[in-house]
Amino acid sequence: MQIGGYRIGKWSIAGMVAVVLIGAGAWGWHNYWYYLPGILQELRDPVQPNMPVVWNEGPATPAPGKRPPNVVFILADDLGFNDLSFNGGGVANGVVPTPNINAIAKQGVTFTNGYAGNATCAPSRAAIMTGRYATRFGFEFTPAPVQFHKLISKMTNGPHPSIYHDEYEATMPPVAEMKVPASEIMLGQLMKQHGYHTVMLGKWHLGETPETRPNHRGFDEALGFMAGASRYANSSDPNIVEARQSFDPIDKFLWANLPFAVTFNDSRRFYPNEYMTDYLADQAASAIKANRNRPFFMYLSFNAVHTPLQALKADYDSLPMIKDHELRVYAAMVKGLDRAVGKVMAALKAQGLDDNTLVIFTSDNGGANYIGLPDINKPYRGFKATFFEGGIHVPFFMRWPGVIPSDTKYGAPVGHVDIYATAAAAAGAPLPKDRVIDGVNVIPYVINAAAGTPHKTLFWRDGDYMTLLDGTWKLQVAKHPDKKWLYDLANDPTEKHNLAGSQPQKLAEMMAALGTINKQQHKPLWPGILEGPIGVDKPLSFPEEPGDEYIYWTN
Repeated sequence: MQIGGYRIGKWSIAGMVAVVLIGAGAWGWHNYWYYLPGILQELRDPVQPNMPVVWNEGPATPAPGKRPPNVVFILADDLGFNDLSFNGGGVANGVVPTPNINAIAKQGVTFTNGYAGNATCAPSRAAIMTGRYATRFGFEFTPAPVQFHKLISKMTNGPHPSIYHDEYEATMPPVAEMKVPASEIMLGQLMKQHGYHTVMLGKWHLGETPETRPNHRGFDEALGFMAGASRYANSSDPNIVEARQSFDPIDKFLWANLPFAVTFNDSRRFYPNEYMTDYLADQAASAIKANRNRPFFMYLSFNAVHTPLQALKADYDSLPMIKDHELRVYAAMVKGLDRAVGKVMAALKAQGLDDNTLVIFTSDNGGANYIGLPDINKPYRGFKATFFEGGIHVPFFMRWPGVIPSDTKYGAPVGHVDIYATAAAAAGAPLPKDRVIDGVNVIPYVINAAAGTPHKTLFWRDGDYMTLLDGTWKLQVAKHPDKKWLYDLANDPTEKHNLAGSQPQKLAEMMAALGTINKQQHKPLWPGILEGPIGVDKPLSFPEEPGDEYIYWTN
C-alpha cells in the first residue's frame, strides 16, 4: 500500500489508522497533515539505539612508491556567503570567527566567483556528483513529499500567492524514488573504479531507495541520512538550544517530521551519540584514520547550517554578545560547523596526510530566506531558491599543498560542476567520454598552467526560471513574473542596475545563447508541482510589500 509517497505493509495499517484518529483529535485535521510523513516513516522504520560504527580498515602499511593524493570534499548546507569571517564579514557582524574554514582558503585558493550547481540543495548536489548540469538528466527539482508542497502552498503570506498544480499529483513519484538516474556516473563510482576507497558521510538527498543510496552509487561506506534535512539532536536534550520560526511553514514541517537519526550502509536508522555536526566530524576523523595507508575519497556532507535551528548550549552560551535569540542559535551552529571542519583537518594532519590531500570546501547554495536573517548573503541580493547572486554565489576553496600556492585568489567564474573533473584529475581518472561533462579541472587555471578561463558560460534552470552567466554578463529570465534581468557583474556585482531595457543588443545575444543551451537539457523527471514566491531583498520574516522584487521558484 502507498500513502503520501511512502509504501507501508498491511501490518501497519491498523496502527496507522489509530494514530490518524488520535492525531486528528489532538491537533485538528489541518495540523495533523504536517505530521503524516514522519508518522509513516516511524511506523515503517523506528529509530534504533545508537550503534558503533566500524570503518573498513585499510592496509597496515602504505604501498611502496608514490601514493596518489587523497581527496576530501566538505560540503556545508545553506551556508550564506557572509557567514564566514574570511572576507572580513561573518555572521552577526563578524563576532563568530571561522578560523578552520578560513585556513583552507588561506592555505590554498579562494574562488572569488565560485558558483553553486543550483540555488537549491538536491540539484546542486546532483551537479557536484556528476560534473553535469542536473538539468541534463532531468534532476531539476528538490525531492520532497507532496504533502509538503500542498501545505506550503496554503500558507504563503503576502501579495503573491503560491501556485499549486493539483493536476500533477497523480504523476508525482514517491519522494524516495525521486533520484539521480542510474545511467549517471557519480563521482564516488569514478574514484572507486580508479583505486580509491570511497566514503560518504552526512546528507545524501539524491535517492532513498535501496539501489540509489550512496553505498550503492559508488561509495564503499556511507554514514548519514537520505532525506534533505535532519535534526541535530533530540529536542529533549538539555545540552541543546533551539529556535523555531513561526513565520515559516517549512520550519513547521521539518520539526513535525524530521528524526535525529542516521544509517550506516544498509543498516536500520539509529541515534547518533552526539550533536550531529560533531558526530559527522568525529566519524570522518575515524574514517581518515582507518584509511591512512590507502588513497581515499571522502564526501563529507554536513547538514549545518540548514534548518531546523539547533545548537549546542555550550556554543550558544559562548555568544552572549548576540542579543537576538534566533541569530544567536544560528551563529552557534556556524561556530559548530567551523569546529567540525577543524576536527577533520586535524585528523589529516595527525595521520600525516594533510600535505598529500586535496581538500575542497563549499556550500550547496546560498543562505535561505526562511531563517529570517537579512545579512547572511551580504553583499549580494537574493537567497537560496533564487538565481540572484545571493542564491548561487558561494564560498568555494581548495587546498592542496605543493600544488596550489597558499593565499591564492582566482577570479574567473568556476562552478560546482568543476569539482568532479578536478577530483578525477587529481586521482588520474579519465572522464567519461560518452556524455557531456560540463565541469573542467580548474587546477591548471589556478596555477597558470592553462591559458584562458575554465568557462565561457554557466547555466542554471528551474522550471520557467533560467539564468546564463556569460563572462561577466548575467541574464535571468522568468515567467512568473514575466521579466528579464540583465546585469554587467564587472561593474555591478551586486545586481542593482537592470540593463535589460537599455541594452537591447546584449539582451538579444544573451537570450539566443540561453535558448541554445536550454535546448540541450532534459525534461524534468517529475513535474514541478509548486511555484512559490521568493523575495529577493527581504527574508521571510520581513513583511512583503507591493513593489518588492520577487521571483517564483518551482519545485
